[in-house]
Amino acid sequence: MAVAEELAERIQGLHDIPANVRETCERLLVDVAGLCILARRRDYVKAALAGFGEAGPATAIGHPRRASAACAAFVNGTAAHGEDYDDTFEGGPVHAGAVVVPAVLAAAELEGANGSSVLRGMAVGVEILCRLSLVVPKAVHASGFHPTAVFGAPAAAAAVASTLRLEMNELVDALGISGSMAGGIIEYLAEGTWTKRLHPGWAAQSGLRAALLGRAGFRGPRTVFEGTHGLFHGFARTREGNYGALLDGFGEKWVTTTLAFKPYPCGTMIQPYIDCARRLRERVSPGDIDEIVADVGEGTVHRLWEPLADKQRPPNGYAAKFSTPYCIAAGLLRGHVGFDAFSDDAANDPDVRGLAAKVRYRIDPANPYPREFTGHLRARLRDGSVVEERQPHLRGGAREPLTRADIEEKFRSNARAGGFDGEKAAAALEALRALFDGAVNLEALRG
Repeated sequence: MAVAEELAERIQGLHDIPANVRETCERLLVDVAGLCILARRRDYVKAALAGFGEAGPATAIGHPRRASAACAAFVNGTAAHGEDYDDTFEGGPVHAGAVVVPAVLAAAELEGANGSSVLRGMAVGVEILCRLSLVVPKAVHASGFHPTAVFGAPAAAAAVASTLRLEMNELVDALGISGSMAGGIIEYLAEGTWTKRLHPGWAAQSGLRAALLGRAGFRGPRTVFEGTHGLFHGFARTREGNYGALLDGFGEKWVTTTLAFKPYPCGTMIQPYIDCARRLRERVSPGDIDEIVADVGEGTVHRLWEPLADKQRPPNGYAAKFSTPYCIAAGLLRGHVGFDAFSDDAANDPDVRGLAAKVRYRIDPANPYPREFTGHLRARLRDGSVVEERQPHLRGGAREPLTRADIEEKFRSNARAGGFDGEKAAAALEALRALFDGAVNLEALRG
């Protein structure tokens, strides 16, 4: 059997969603919806809606008019990932919620699927996206592609297929078709442009289309993953991978429950370093620092540290989200690193840039990335003394998770920032809490 056939067989054999997986999916649904509301007035969301604006039966969250299912999946996926404040899977790293939730909600509104089918689709899609990222860790990023975009298309296809209860052969075809829809280069890093933001949205609508095509009888290659010209050959430059990471224990051992929810709106691997910087701030004065050295995983360098001179002086607020030197400096000088730290004016603050210029990195061969995201800063002061801070894990991840109450408070904060008043935010949250147990009604999430 081809890998896609084995995966489809496991999906078809899945019956009940465990309570802890449902709990993660409930938190994920709330988090993604809040992020969509937060970003609804951002320029990139306006452009996404204008450029992909077909009418239809589905909801672009935070917007009054109805959209086509593909449009809603694209806009919601773009909005959910737009501020880089969405969930992450350590081990990938990939952002599952921004792909899977928009795809499944759009499919449910298009076809009238109920909440229990949405839960099934979410659980399947998130699990697959995370597991695909473990087959050849780091290789997709090293090849210049965004793993969320590449693996998001087949994950969304499986999620929609599960929501709509496709037959075995239709699901295999949907997975095969999605491979030709996958993509997403990471050249946005060069100038801090917007294309990373659309990657989950594009993957969401691609997976939706692939599933509908598979259901309609359009044929796709069974060997989409491991084939001579398959997904891993194209995007990871190898066909040799641990396909057991995708297949073994599927439906029995769930990696979905280890999803991390972010405390800061910036690149995931940077976040433990911000925690270290904030603690360092309590011990030393930034003006007394001569140099800061960060011990890092080699796999993070090409995205978050190099070219070092450019990362020390990011050209705009969005580029600053992927600059570890900038985020460390912001944490030291400002304490909390929130949305205000990533405006264009903030990125050009001479004080932050001056401190960021003192930050450099050292590759630590023992760093556990991508299995775990850690932080370690060593500050050398003017008097020659050295002060260190360590963060052994990602706060918000499996070892120090955000609670359901934390996620709901994050939702309220994001909804306020997006222009929902307290009453409207409360109604939206209530609708999300009840979604898996009845009909899918997103009226309370429209603007």
